[in-house]
Amino acid sequence: MKVVIKYMRRILGNKPHFKSLYVAICFGASITLASVFALSSTAPSGYYVDALIGSSPTLALAPLSIGNPIAAFRGIETVSPNTPNANLVADYLINVSVNQSIKAKRGDTLAALLNRAGASNQDTAKAISAAMPLFNPKHFRQGQVVNIEYRADKKTLSAGSAAPGAFHGFSILPNIATELKIERTKDGSFKAWEIKRTLTTQPTKSKGTITSSLYLAGVKAGLKGSTLAELIRAYSWDVDFQRDIRKGDSFEVIYDQIIDDKGNIVKSNVIQYAALTLSGIKTRIFRFKTEDGHTNYYNEKGHSAQKALMRTPIDGARLSSGFGRRKHPILGYTKMHKGVDFAAPRGTPIYAAGKGTVTYAGRKGAYGNFISIRHNRTFTTVYAHMKGFSRKIRKGSRVNQGQIIGYVGTTGRSTGPHLHYEIRKNNRQANPLRIKMPSGKKLKGSQLTTFLTAKDQIEDTYAALPFSPQQVASKN
Repeated sequence: MKVVIKYMRRILGNKPHFKSLYVAICFGASITLASVFALSSTAPSGYYVDALIGSSPTLALAPLSIGNPIAAFRGIETVSPNTPNANLVADYLINVSVNQSIKAKRGDTLAALLNRAGASNQDTAKAISAAMPLFNPKHFRQGQVVNIEYRADKKTLSAGSAAPGAFHGFSILPNIATELKIERTKDGSFKAWEIKRTLTTQPTKSKGTITSSLYLAGVKAGLKGSTLAELIRAYSWDVDFQRDIRKGDSFEVIYDQIIDDKGNIVKSNVIQYAALTLSGIKTRIFRFKTEDGHTNYYNEKGHSAQKALMRTPIDGARLSSGFGRRKHPILGYTKMHKGVDFAAPRGTPIYAAGKGTVTYAGRKGAYGNFISIRHNRTFTTVYAHMKGFSRKIRKGSRVNQGQIIGYVGTTGRSTGPHLHYEIRKNNRQANPLRIKMPSGKKLKGSQLTTFLTAKDQIEDTYAALPFSPQQVASKN
């Protein structure tokens, strides 16, 4: 850095003018110089500005929404025109590569995001067309980050427009292992290619004691939200996380952190082993891939943790009314409530509790929008008061467990948005939170032997692994 300052002073002359440029470059946390500060021993003394922006000059902008991301860079204009070599810095800013990361908003398409970032309709169409053999734009989703590359000069950098230069291409991560780059060629067309990312899988061990909630205990132990979501999903067939969790309960877990070459955690939701101790009873599960290629969690005996039916076919909902006799909120008198109600925001996805066939999908009196799914000769589940149904959901449709079948609403006899959920066993309603669920897959024969060997290896790994750095730091 001292070498850079030395040559900045040589270019800009006296100290006050040096300060104005230095402050201008550093101003604003959203802009950083991404160039390599490499000095050439053979360069003429008048061109040491390469030390500031490199032979392939690049400016990297923080992932903020499009506004005026280069406004802070205008500070360069404060250099006095009378300063010796002052124009040298500004005049060199020709064909500078400027990068900005933009996160897709709700409802964004890739084309809409590129247009908003300053790309013309023609360039957008060409760039996406080049990308299509390697990436289907229909798979573009909310929250996906796109890195836009511009080519700028002195004029565009000081113009104050939303796009800091001419659109030159973009890059995106179709998956965590691959970066897709699209770049303008000399003839004005675009080319696309893939770059395989260097990723490292790092097994990580954590444990914690619950004082108020599993979520807060997990965060304190260093777990990411995605890991916690997977932990809850893995136990969701047996545990009611609103009623079964008590102060003093505990958990332990081995999960995989996937880290890129910059040390960033890019994925953290694969759990290899977990144990949940509730009211003194410890339940352990192990991740295992069967011969048919399906991966699931199994208990110590090789019985699948995933049951044939889900107790709560909705995420993030609050149990607002249980199973049993209650005073009806609309009718005003006491009657039997033959299901459970989960309050959730309107539009929250509702999942099929198990694999089966839709026997009814439509309006049904006080139930409002209603779906019935037959899972086998014994069990049927029903879902009521829905806002609407997913496409292709109709009588006779086959559904898989966890498939979205509709969305929370307040149709029929309802006081607010919620899901009314019933499990019917032999055509009689049963309490979804208390019924013994039909068992899932049980490993047998050679598969059971292979699983038990894998289980022993996981137990040895747990014993040998140190706790995560985040957890160790939280204890100190």
